[in-house]
Amino acid sequence: MKILRLDCSGHPVSWLNFEDAVTLVAKSQVLWSLGETQVTLKGGRNRLGVISSIDLPTIIASEGKQRFECESPTLSNRALFRRDQNLCLYCGNTFLDSFLTRDHVTPQCYRGPDIWENVVSACQRCNHHKGGRTPEEASMPLLAIPFVPNPFEFMFLSNRAIISDQMDYLKGRFSNRRVWAA
Repeated sequence: MKILRLDCSGHPVSWLNFEDAVTLVAKSQVLWSLGETQVTLKGGRNRLGVISSIDLPTIIASEGKQRFECESPTLSNRALFRRDQNLCLYCGNTFLDSFLTRDHVTPQCYRGPDIWENVVSACQRCNHHKGGRTPEEASMPLLAIPFVPNPFEFMFLSNRAIISDQMDYLKGRFSNRRVWAA
């Protein structure tokens, strides 16, 4: 499990491991937090024999700027397949990651860029059938329009072990471009 780190305005910044989260808590750099305490980390004993401990909430906000202000989230096959819910956006069937490929809607041979708005998940069969053609040329209509995930959606896409209060926070800020299963 990781801790969701937000900036002071509530925009996601990163996923933290326990050590980094404890550092922010111990240095009093947490401005506010959400979620129920999931982990209590125990330390050593002081001279009176009392064991020190730190409670880590699942969502913490600290100082810092929003990471995604000007840049697009990094495109990876793993994030792409999660964005498209492991569906082939041509035939509509669900596949494991190992059976999906990245398909360029406007093929690279037509100078189609390798960006979120031009790529979809496709099964190997459909990708091979479409080849270097556009969906219209191949008579293979897309089932959904590709899009760039917003920062909240991208945080969902980049972590497979999201707990319920983190998911509730992120999901409430998803765009309405697509129905998200989570």
